[in-house]
Amino acid sequence: MNNFADKGTLMESQIARAVRLKYEPVALLWSDDKPDGAMQFSEGKWGCVMWLVASAAKGRTSVADIKTFGCFGGGVGLGFGNQYKNFPGGEEGFCHFLSSGNASRPGGVAAAEQLKPFMTKESHENFLNGERYINTPENVRKFIDALPMTEIPAKYVVFKPLSAVDPSKEKPQTIIFFVDPDQFSALTVLANYGRGDNENVIIPYAAGCQVIGIYPYREAKSDRPRAVAGLTDLSARLYVRKQLGETNFMTFAVPFALFEEMENNVSGSFLERHTWQALLASK
Repeated sequence: MNNFADKGTLMESQIARAVRLKYEPVALLWSDDKPDGAMQFSEGKWGCVMWLVASAAKGRTSVADIKTFGCFGGGVGLGFGNQYKNFPGGEEGFCHFLSSGNASRPGGVAAAEQLKPFMTKESHENFLNGERYINTPENVRKFIDALPMTEIPAKYVVFKPLSAVDPSKEKPQTIIFFVDPDQFSALTVLANYGRGDNENVIIPYAAGCQVIGIYPYREAKSDRPRAVAGLTDLSARLYVRKQLGETNFMTFAVPFALFEEMENNVSGSFLERHTWQALLASK
């Protein structure tokens, strides 16, 4: 098990220590400068943003910009505007892709043939026959309209291991935890611990990258930002499994102000009491 909190690093997490994370928390930052040696997708090449997040959890800084966000949903998720407009066939093409497929749409088969050399076998099949994550193209349109589209005021979205963040120079937007069911439960309790109410964690239906990006961005604008639970995206779960080798992770994305609140609440909380300690001992 990684024990990054004991390395004398620049930024540590009492939460991570208390819940015994296997992988380090990931800091999402906005920057106009690209970190040296950062992992980045090639321009125009497909990739899943969650690969970048998982790489940071394993210790390697990664980065994306408006030309290297990997997929159209990833561009949306990281805050590079409404990239669905640039999807093959535009928003209409995406609405069919996520639902019933483009095979029955006028021009859909011809478009698929043109795109075939640039797609994986799976993505080509999905373009034709649909991912079927939403039942109709009309409801996908409503899904798009409900997303908190964002255009970040910086060139790069950077994912760093939390221990690589220098708090004197950098302020994360979001802290992302990869958690198992027990840790997920503990963080949910901790997010509500000092609030005096009980709805401080949300689970929106969205892509894995969108619930660690634009949804926490939206929450950060609130006086009482909420945590955002994620990895309910089945495709993202498959990709993360290949990276982290685990089947039971969820993400727990926390706007930085809430992260600080939760960090300050660790001492004296249930995390030091026998019920949580018994769960830790049973692992």
